[in-house]
Amino acid sequence: MAHVFAFWESRAFYDSFMARSHDRLASTQSGTFKDGQVKLFDHRFDVKTGFEPRFTDADVVRVAHSRVHEERVEHFALMQEKVWNPAMAGSPGMVRGLFGDAPGNEFLVLSMWQSAAEHGKYRVERVERLTLRAQTATDVAALAGDIVDLEPSWTV
Repeated sequence: MAHVFAFWESRAFYDSFMARSHDRLASTQSGTFKDGQVKLFDHRFDVKTGFEPRFTDADVVRVAHSRVHEERVEHFALMQEKVWNPAMAGSPGMVRGLFGDAPGNEFLVLSMWQSAAEHGKYRVERVERLTLRAQTATDVAALAGDIVDLEPSWTV
């Protein structure tokens, strides 16, 4: 499995690319992958510091994709900002991240870490306690995630 993250300067640039270049580029990749899924998330806020789509100072990305119960959307976003964000930001080895949303009550948390070992320390020490405090089980209808080892040769 591969994860590809693309960051756009603005929605106008994204829309221009989709209108002018996407189909031509996609046709050259025909047959090189199967079961591709694409989701477009709007940046809602940073995790730790001002997010930059720079991957040279991180070895691992943790991506969490949540679908949230409609009546719990605002609570979920507030808990990301007030509970999860400070906890991740205070973790040694956490570089930076972002919180984004998409239509259909979908959210993405992308966090960049210096190493899998540093991310592992955060998980062991805090996740269960933070999950209870944030009432995550009540908010989230579905959760999928992955820890992605970055491949420097794939970064453009």
